[in-house]
Amino acid sequence: MTITRIRRSAACLALALLHAGTLTAQTVRDTAQTDTTRRHQLLFTVNDAALAVGFVGLTVVMFPADRSIAQRLKNESSKANQFFDRSSTGFELISTPGAYIVGPALYAFGRYAHHPDVEDLGWHGTEAVVLATGITGVLKGVLGRSRPYVTNDTNPRDFKFGHGFAGEDRASFPSGHTTVAFAAASSVTSEARRIWPGHTWIVAPVMYGGATLVGLSRMYHNKHWASDVVLGAGIGTFSGLKVVRYSHAHPDNFIDRVILKTSIAPDGHGGGALAWTVPLSH
Repeated sequence: MTITRIRRSAACLALALLHAGTLTAQTVRDTAQTDTTRRHQLLFTVNDAALAVGFVGLTVVMFPADRSIAQRLKNESSKANQFFDRSSTGFELISTPGAYIVGPALYAFGRYAHHPDVEDLGWHGTEAVVLATGITGVLKGVLGRSRPYVTNDTNPRDFKFGHGFAGEDRASFPSGHTTVAFAAASSVTSEARRIWPGHTWIVAPVMYGGATLVGLSRMYHNKHWASDVVLGAGIGTFSGLKVVRYSHAHPDNFIDRVILKTSIAPDGHGGGALAWTVPLSH
């Protein structure tokens, strides 16, 4: 495969991930309803099924190209590689540990500054990241795929069941950084559509564009195959969508009651007591 074809493959991967983000934003728009309707909203929709098929299909398509893309990404004359050489580490840090810091920080700010929408966004973004990380961690351990640097970019089909729990060298599939980045992107975009509906056209490209750059950076650093990145993007996207959708369809769920509706109320004796705000049935 020529360098030109490899560059085209990498470009197609980036465009495909960005397109997936666009489809996700469209899914959010299509399923946005009033609070009353949300209570009866299905957790999985036809649009979700189409998005899932797209991610799975793209993962399968990337398998035959994994080795060639990994080898050609080392081409130092490529302008794309010069860009990632300067910025890839920064993109990765935005994802991990960035997402684990920004989400709780937004939650804390919203909580103590009395901005419930910001509190909600920070918590659900964090919840999506934690969920996505858990799913990815299990898959990494079970599938045991070797990272590109382990096999000199020559054997992307090196899977050993259960060996991913033994160490990072066999924890390639799927990409954890990409999973986190897309979980944050999909949850923030979903919440932004609810809170600031007129700004989704700005939020979605920024969040999904940044998440795509995180995935490409992991490939540039020889830590992941292209198919790792695609599957990570899919898991992260669905984690964000499902957390936000479920939380607003069931606002009285136990976790949100504890995290978002707990407060300390004076007990009348100079002390305080934990209190919960529970929505009344209509």
